[in-house]
Amino acid sequence: MSEKNVISVVNLTKRFGKFTAVDNISFDVKKGEIFAFLGPNGAGKTTTIRILITLLDPTEGQAFINGQNVIKEPANVRKAIGYVPQMISIDGSLTAYENLMLMASLYDVPRNRRKDRVSEVLDFLKLSQFSAKLAKNFSGGMIRKLEIGQAMLHCPEVLFLDEPTVGLDPVAKNNVWEHLLELRSQGTTIFFSTHNMEEAEAVADRVAIMNSGKISAMGQLSELKEKTEKKNASMEDVFVFFTGNSLHQMGDFQEIKRVRQAAQRLG
Repeated sequence: MSEKNVISVVNLTKRFGKFTAVDNISFDVKKGEIFAFLGPNGAGKTTTIRILITLLDPTEGQAFINGQNVIKEPANVRKAIGYVPQMISIDGSLTAYENLMLMASLYDVPRNRRKDRVSEVLDFLKLSQFSAKLAKNFSGGMIRKLEIGQAMLHCPEVLFLDEPTVGLDPVAKNNVWEHLLELRSQGTTIFFSTHNMEEAEAVADRVAIMNSGKISAMGQLSELKEKTEKKNASMEDVFVFFTGNSLHQMGDFQEIKRVRQAAQRLG
């Protein structure tokens, strides 16, 4: 893996009025790395991602993607990234092929390359046989794969995913990550947020534990477990050690409602 930092964040802060959503965080992500933002909802994960993909301006601090300043060079940053939001981002009234062709146009994939590129992506995701099927008839796992396909059409350096497997059954989750790991093997950097500790432990090279807008700990999972000085420490043990809270105890009614609604939409 290259030691080049493809993401650099320096003293990043985001305030909404008197509320500080992201509180003076700094971190780097290396090229080709799978980096997880682990924490409960409200921890600042999604806000950070939205700053990195140029949808929000920070209140203070700086961030760079592939050497481009997210504030001063947003157009260049967008060319270097793909983004898979938590909410459904495909058009159910279009076929898989039509959804990808539309996104290829929006991503400025050269016109003479679009059909071939869409076919390549469908093949990669094993969706070719469903290319003419309306997306509204897809399963949750197929929807998620199609959304990943949209985000990878222009061959981004970094792929951002916000809770990529929320609402998916274990088989669909494994299938989605099979394709994401293949993307990483081709050199794509994967940055994802999650409140699923098992998911972070299974796939991430490093994690940053977010809590109340701050990064409470960051590093390789083996290093973080060792710091707890607990034999056979779990990710739950790591989270409690560095934050003083149980990740599973920090949800509320609105969060449970939101996750269930997302799960229902994804099938």
